Amino acid sequence: MNKSPDAFKTISEVAEDLDLPQHVLRFWETRFTQIKPMKRGGGRRYYRPLDVELLKGIRHLLYDQGYTIKGVQRLLRENNAQFIIALGNGDVAAVEAITRQKQAVAAQEAAIEDYDPEEQRQSSGGRKLFGLLRGDEEGPTGADSKRLNKDNRTLLQEALFDLLECKRLLDQVR
Repeated sequence: MNKSPDAFKTISEVAEDLDLPQHVLRFWETRFTQIKPMKRGGGRRYYRPLDVELLKGIRHLLYDQGYTIKGVQRLLRENNAQFIIALGNGDVAAVEAITRQKQAVAAQEAAIEDYDPEEQRQSSGGRKLFGLLRGDEEGPTGADSKRLNKDNRTLLQEALFDLLECKRLLDQVR
């Protein structure tokens, strides 16, 4: 018998859905404070649908994208759980909307504090999705350990969005 999509799931059901051992899910609960399953008598865990979606996003970043636990923690801290859920689902539109919203909030804060826009851009490092558009001193490195220039980071970000869109389309067909 299949459960409703809105039903809570046990740890064994979630582990099976994500193709992970149960102990990994318990470990992630200690590393990601955003994962908070409801616990019933005897300590049995019941995961809410949003918890399951967040776990899918974390799994995607750790196993498919090669992020470290600290890297995913930083993404969660800098963005939010909805951002990770959107990445896990391959929802490019949601990722872009969250990124735009975050930039709008940062722009409003800059206007309120009356910072010089150039100084604000440099101090924040021009942060965007996955740090691809950060300043030269912080951004990702190429194969030769040199920093990627702004044009290459932009191309890399566009390729990432294209790949996420392809994944979303493929998931719809499956």
